[in-house]
Amino acid sequence: MSVADFVTRRRGRRWHWTDIAAYSYLALGVVLMFGPVLWLVLSSFKTQAALLEFPPSLLPMTQEEVMVPGQGDKPLPLFKVTMDDGSVRTLAQVRRVGIQAQMVDPKDPGTVIRVPIERREPVRKFQLALENYTKPLQQFAFTRYLANSVFVTVVATLITLISNSMAAYALSIYEFRGRNAAMLAVIGTLMIPITIILVPVYMVVASLGMVNSLWAVILPGAATPTGVFLLRQYMLTLPRDLIEAARMDKASEWQIYWRIVMPLSLPALAVLAIFSIMWRWNEFLWPLAVLTKTESYTLQIGLNAFQGELQVQWHYLLAMTVVTLAPVALVFVFLQRFITTGIANTGMK
Repeated sequence: MSVADFVTRRRGRRWHWTDIAAYSYLALGVVLMFGPVLWLVLSSFKTQAALLEFPPSLLPMTQEEVMVPGQGDKPLPLFKVTMDDGSVRTLAQVRRVGIQAQMVDPKDPGTVIRVPIERREPVRKFQLALENYTKPLQQFAFTRYLANSVFVTVVATLITLISNSMAAYALSIYEFRGRNAAMLAVIGTLMIPITIILVPVYMVVASLGMVNSLWAVILPGAATPTGVFLLRQYMLTLPRDLIEAARMDKASEWQIYWRIVMPLSLPALAVLAIFSIMWRWNEFLWPLAVLTKTESYTLQIGLNAFQGELQVQWHYLLAMTVVTLAPVALVFVFLQRFITTGIANTGMK
């Protein structure tokens, strides 16, 4: 079955009203989900002036400019001007004085024409402002912020997978008194918001001398109750006969964990990896509290560099936001096939 046949399937040979309703609902969902992302990507290629235009345009459009002899060394903006006789001319604006604009014909720059501003319309063209992506990398040390975020995300995800899988292995494979109570205590920590424990955790980090260190961002949130619960529920579905057979073959608990349980839990580990990457990559509050030096900033904290006291450099901010979204989107594309399998077998809803 081709892609076109798949997306145009219907109940019978003719279109039914339920088919139209279903596809309309799905189309609305696509627009609501991907519309803001499309707007963000297109807006990241606009200039600062284009972002402030009203009404806004979807595509990145800029005003055409032209060099006019005798009018300085800077290009002048072009406008379509409706003259008194109803004709339309393309003129370059020299300056604007109140409600009047002084304009010249680029082919005859010696004659200055005064035109009311309501008669002019800017000449626009499609143009991508690629400098929105290149200048921040040179002026704001954005490469450094990107490297810090990659380091924090990769190392924290690896530690999260190892620590959470060990805890889940103990709570799912071993039989001991109080196992369910321990699991309830782990899940109960989800009810505690980070704002409550922010100050105590900061005091612990400060006493260990890890302030302004990337390890202060990595270690406090390494063990997550969500990850322990997800992996435990998945490991409970593993056949116990396989575990007992490995013990009868004199396999150590470490060998059972590393060579049997971990490979069989790859779908759940992939789901937890996606969650951990999203958590760490988008984390803002805790890095803002423990990182005060510019060279230690992560990507999300570095975005504040584009916000000044008087104005926000939206064109740079939107471009770097797209850069921050790209790694997470790539990870999701490569690991999304594990999500359905991993969540379905863990009992999560």
